[in-house]
Amino acid sequence: MLEPSQCRQARLARDARFDGRFFVAVTSTGVYCRPICPATPPHERNVRYYESALAASRDGFRPCLRCRPDSAPDSPAWRGTHTTFERALRLIDEGALREAPLGALCERLGIGERYLRQLFQQRLGVSPKTYALHRQCLFAKQLLHQTRLPVTEVAYASGFRSLRRFNDAFRRHIGLAPRELRRRGGTGDDGLTLTLSYRPPYAWHPLHDFHRQRAIDGLEWVGEHHYGRHVHWGSARGWFTAEHDPEHHAFRVHLMLDDLAVLAPVVRQIRRVLDLDADTATIESHLGRIAPGLSLTEGLRLPGVWSPFEAGVRAILGQQVSIVAARRLVGSLVEQLGEPAGDGYHFPTPESVAASELEFLRMPGARKATLQRFASWYAGAGSGDDPLQWTALKGIGPWTANYAAMRGIGHPDIWLDGDAGVRRTLDRLGDSDPADAAPWRSYLTLQLWSQEPTPDNPEQNVMEASR
Repeated sequence: MLEPSQCRQARLARDARFDGRFFVAVTSTGVYCRPICPATPPHERNVRYYESALAASRDGFRPCLRCRPDSAPDSPAWRGTHTTFERALRLIDEGALREAPLGALCERLGIGERYLRQLFQQRLGVSPKTYALHRQCLFAKQLLHQTRLPVTEVAYASGFRSLRRFNDAFRRHIGLAPRELRRRGGTGDDGLTLTLSYRPPYAWHPLHDFHRQRAIDGLEWVGEHHYGRHVHWGSARGWFTAEHDPEHHAFRVHLMLDDLAVLAPVVRQIRRVLDLDADTATIESHLGRIAPGLSLTEGLRLPGVWSPFEAGVRAILGQQVSIVAARRLVGSLVEQLGEPAGDGYHFPTPESVAASELEFLRMPGARKATLQRFASWYAGAGSGDDPLQWTALKGIGPWTANYAAMRGIGHPDIWLDGDAGVRRTLDRLGDSDPADAAPWRSYLTLQLWSQEPTPDNPEQNVMEASR
C-alpha cells in the first residue's frame, strides 16, 4: 500500500497512473472513489485510503456513481505474487465458483478448503465466496452503467441464476437496487460495448505491431487503432473488437456473445489479452534499477493470446521457423480444423486437433506428434491452465511452457532463458542478473525483445528442437 502522503498527492492531482492502485473512501458521504474522481476533493480529515475496492466495501462504503470504481483497472499489489492465491483469484474471476463448489476449485489448485479460506482471510479479509460475489456485483454495476441490457440479462451475465438473489446481493454490496442505479445511469448505446480502463502509459504501437505480425486471417483482425478476434468460452461463441482510446486511458470494446452467462469471464480474458491491469510505472521503475543500461519502452504490455491451449499450439508450431512460417502453419490449422464463424473461424479445440492426422501441416513428423500429444493431453486433462506442468509431455520443454504461460495466462514473472534475442541483448547490458527482475521477468523479456534491431522470432527456440 502506498503511503498516505502519496495517496493524497495522487488524488489531488487526479493522476491516472494511480487509478486502481488505491481507493479513496469519504467518511462524510459513505462512498469510495477512484483517485481520478471528478468530484470536488474531500478534506483529508474525512478520507480513508484502501488498497482495494473490496476492502472499502467491507468497511461499509458504497461505490461512487460518478467515477465508477467498478471500471478501475485491477492492481497487482492486492492480488499479490503468491502463486496459489493469484491462480485462485484468476479461476474465480473466470467463474469457477459459479460452475462448481469450493471443493472443486480447491481440487484444481491442489490444496484443502481450509487452507484456501485462510489465504483469503489473510490477504483480503473475506472468504472466497464473498470475494466472488463482490466481483459479480461490481461487474453488474459496470453493465448497468455502460449498457442498456435489461436488468434480468445483467443478472444473468454477472453470474446470478436468481433475480431475487441478484437484487439482494447488489443492494448489500452496492447500496442501491439495480433498477434504481439503472434509472440514474444506463447511458450506454444499444449494442454491447464496454469501456475497459488502464493505467497510463500504454504502449499501443509495439503491442499493435506484435499482433499484426502474427494475426491469423479469419481468426483475428488488426487495424491502426484496434485489435479483434473470434472467441469461444466453453460452448459459447462470439467476437470482440477493442478500439484504443488513449485520451481516456481505455479501450472501447464491442462484443458479441451467443450466451451472456460467460460475459464476465470473457471480459476478464480481454483485459488479460490487452494486459490492461499492469502497473507499468512500478514495473519499469524496478527494471530501471536492476538494469540501468536498458533503454525502457514506457508502458510496454504483454501481448496476450486468448487461451493457454492456443498459446501452446502457437509455440509448438513456431519452433525453429520464422514468424512468417509460424503464422502460415497456424493459419492452416485454423482453416482446416477451426469451427466456422461467419466469414472466419474460431481457434480449433483440443479435441479437433487431437483427432486430426495433421497431414496438411508441412513440418517434421516429430513436431506433429508433439502437437497431437499436447492436444490429446489437454482434451483429457479438462484444464491446462498451468502451462508449467506441460514439460512432462515429450517434445515440450521449459521454453515452450514458459512462453505459453507468459502469453496464455499473462504470467508476469517468466524468464525465457533459451531465447537467443533475449540473451544477446542481455549480454550487452553487462552484469545485470535476470533473477533481480522478479516478480516481473516477463516484462524484462519483452523489453529485451524490443531492443533487437531485427527481433528474433519469439516463437523460435532451438534449444527444444532435439527434445
